Amino acid sequence: MQHPFKEFQEFVAENQPLAPLTWFRLGGPAAYFARPRNIEDMRAVLSRANEAGIPYKLLGGGTNVLVRDPGVEALVVLMESPHFSDVSVVENRIKTGAAVPLTALISQTARAGLAGLEILTGIPGTVGGALRGNAGSRQGAIGPFVSRVTVLDSAFEVQERERDDLNFVDRESNLDEPVILSAEFELSQEEPESVVRRMRRIWIVKKENQPYGHQSSGCIFKNPSADISAGALIDQAGMKGTRHGGAEVSDRHANFIIAHPGAKADDVLHLIDQIQQRVWQQFGYELELQLRIW
Repeated sequence: MQHPFKEFQEFVAENQPLAPLTWFRLGGPAAYFARPRNIEDMRAVLSRANEAGIPYKLLGGGTNVLVRDPGVEALVVLMESPHFSDVSVVENRIKTGAAVPLTALISQTARAGLAGLEILTGIPGTVGGALRGNAGSRQGAIGPFVSRVTVLDSAFEVQERERDDLNFVDRESNLDEPVILSAEFELSQEEPESVVRRMRRIWIVKKENQPYGHQSSGCIFKNPSADISAGALIDQAGMKGTRHGGAEVSDRHANFIIAHPGAKADDVLHLIDQIQQRVWQQFGYELELQLRIW
């Protein structure tokens, strides 16, 4: 069979390992793997995938993705080029590419004396992923600060989604287009030192209650409600420290699973099933995955 992406070989590879690109560092390869250099590359390769009947998946920071051990029979598109990572500040507005790490954006807004996004300190991933899932914490979420989002629609045409057309609720948004390209945020001007101080305070609390930075891990479930924490339910169910193969429920925060050296994606999936069954049996809550499983 002819290579479906033959004319895109400058930025499309076959049988590309995905584990190094995710926080879990687990799982098999992508059948096809693209690193588009600009929007034109992105549109062209996604159109070709559609024509060839090949499913596609977008990969950002890899913080909320678990790749199954056999890998992914799809085109995986990594948004990382400088084209998707531009950041510009004009007065109290900041425009950012979807591939920018959320941590980098928060630091840049704080140094510019723009307040608001520091409440997201300690949340991993990219701007694109944060927008799609309305990333947030007890202090608030990203949604209220968004004024415009640029996307590729299902026909792979560039569209602008304005504030009035956007809806952010809990850990969800109505951004259902295939690709988020960039976003604009409207923030409040404040002394940079004050914003940075708040950012540091939040970071200290986060760091104390999550797995160590050197550990391969991921946050697994959505909280059932604003008042009920998935981590607390898992802890009360006696699951902290539970291990299967090389995967272990973190003893620092029960809503994280750690992948020790030698772990398989199947080990993590087994623990996920075990947690869901135990929490359902003991408390009647059906935990919904925040983690995306490929």
